[in-house]
Amino acid sequence: MSKRRVVITGLGIVSPVGIGIKAAWENLVNGRGGIGPITRFDASVLPTRIAGEVKGFDPAQWMSPKEVRRMDTFIHYGLAATKMAIDDAGLTVTPENAERFGVNVGSGIGGLPMIEDNIREMVAKGPRRISPFFVPGSIVNMSAGMISIHYGMKGPNVSMVSACTTSTHCIGDAGRMIEYGDADIMVAGGAEATVCMSGIGGFCSVKALSERNESPETASRPFDIDRDGFVLGEGAGILILEELGHAKARGARIYGELLGMGMSADAHHMTAPDMDGPRRGMLAALRNAKVNASDVQYVNAHGTSTPLGDKNETEAVKAAFGDHAKKLVVNSTKSMTGHLLGAAGGIEAVFSTLAVHHQVSPPTINILNQDPACDLDYCANTARDMKIDIAISNSFGFGGTNGTLVIKRFS
Repeated sequence: MSKRRVVITGLGIVSPVGIGIKAAWENLVNGRGGIGPITRFDASVLPTRIAGEVKGFDPAQWMSPKEVRRMDTFIHYGLAATKMAIDDAGLTVTPENAERFGVNVGSGIGGLPMIEDNIREMVAKGPRRISPFFVPGSIVNMSAGMISIHYGMKGPNVSMVSACTTSTHCIGDAGRMIEYGDADIMVAGGAEATVCMSGIGGFCSVKALSERNESPETASRPFDIDRDGFVLGEGAGILILEELGHAKARGARIYGELLGMGMSADAHHMTAPDMDGPRRGMLAALRNAKVNASDVQYVNAHGTSTPLGDKNETEAVKAAFGDHAKKLVVNSTKSMTGHLLGAAGGIEAVFSTLAVHHQVSPPTINILNQDPACDLDYCANTARDMKIDIAISNSFGFGGTNGTLVIKRFS
């Protein structure tokens, strides 16, 4: 059986650079970042006091007050981004399509603020004060579960967890479910909300975060020689994936085509990256998509702004693409959003799709002094109109898990 073609017909986003694709894209291409001082809790005791928080989000606009109380913030973000994406695609779940309409939405950590709150209550007042909604309101798969329940989607209901590669794996796997006939439409992506004491504190303890507290707007600076760590972000990125014939039959607007995904393992170290794993992941994606390295114009890099990670990804891109690497535009949108952990691949797939759709690379802001060891074209500081027929989006996670998506301009 030949694989069915998968297209992208809807997008939704909750992010530090905006809520909704119009606001987020406008801010992104204009280089307006969303990183600032932490307001969610008192971070004064921590060495890092900045984050990419979502601003102006009211969950009551997207769900009932009862649902708001019973669920962690990452589920709020996932439901809101899904509503945007479904509306953007012009879709409705009906009795006729419900069994062919599925969900693959993950999270790297899940409901950390809710876990933190309930443990605090338990320690202070005893186990009887643990909320009955503690477990269902915080477990990783409940973003996908609540999306399925909220809309009555009866197709596949899956939630993958692979650290910072989570959303990329969810999107790629959702595409394969459509390719092989398990569904006609999939909600795919990820959601994360870990800007809390234990989230920031945990990454501080491994010295992974930037400590540029006095200038948060320039703290995330991928590929710059003075980068000192990543900035934690939060939000959700959701794509509506659809079988091509199904999309055409209903006259859907098509943003682009999901050609394939590649996966690999470093098999190297819990947290330290290895160049060969990402290289093999990118090559696997190109093979799966049946495209040559020379066909690619744009790379949405994992690009977290860590000293080791950015150099490692640069070397992996050069190893995978050879001489063609110098012709690529390699952009890190994390310079504006920070790193959304399990949701990073979701919002970056949204941005990669929009880059292909609009034929524009967003900038990598804050490249003030480019690292000589990072010697590719990173679209420094200013967006660029350019031909993008094929884009890839990279995600790499703790445990040495790698994923790359291939997105093609639809014509």
